[in-house]
Amino acid sequence: MSQEQDNSEAKVNTIDGLGDSESAEAAPDSASAPSSIDPQLTGMQKALAAKTEECKIANDKYLRLAAEFENYKRVAQREQRDQIKFGNEQLLREFLPTLDNMERAIKAARDNNAESSALVQGVDLTLKQLSGILGKFGVQAIETVGQAFDPASHQAVSHIPSDTVPRDHVIDEFQKGYRLHDRILRAAMVSVSAGPSQSNEQDSTSY
Repeated sequence: MSQEQDNSEAKVNTIDGLGDSESAEAAPDSASAPSSIDPQLTGMQKALAAKTEECKIANDKYLRLAAEFENYKRVAQREQRDQIKFGNEQLLREFLPTLDNMERAIKAARDNNAESSALVQGVDLTLKQLSGILGKFGVQAIETVGQAFDPASHQAVSHIPSDTVPRDHVIDEFQKGYRLHDRILRAAMVSVSAGPSQSNEQDSTSY
């Protein structure tokens, strides 16, 4: 019995020794596992960072394109409004000489005391109708006489000394000007006051 017990204990010791050796061999493998995982984790982090940068670049491009599209829509809408508002500008400008001739004819008839004739009355009526039609499309005459000179809407053809009209104010109108909505269709040709004459200035200074 003692011999059998010794043999069994020897086997147990042998098995325990094998178990210890196997666990000792397995321990380095488990310790070396993180070293094999770290490169994979680093690679995944780099790939994630690269994809994040790609998404950021794509988002920036999208935002720029969206902003450019909004600007394009605003410009297109403004051009469309201007096209509707001023699309017939050239046609309306072609009517202005006709208005000028009709006004000259009426003025000449008045100067010759022929204002009461049927022909002059017919021309006057036609002028009023034509002016009304142009007014429906936004054409309005520019005020001139007595107004301060405005280089945007007035074209000065002469400067005349005046004791009654302030300096840089319109004295007389040679050709009527017109405005289409807020745009000058044709500037008015006017004479502008240059202020009091030099003789009056000298007289005033002598006192």
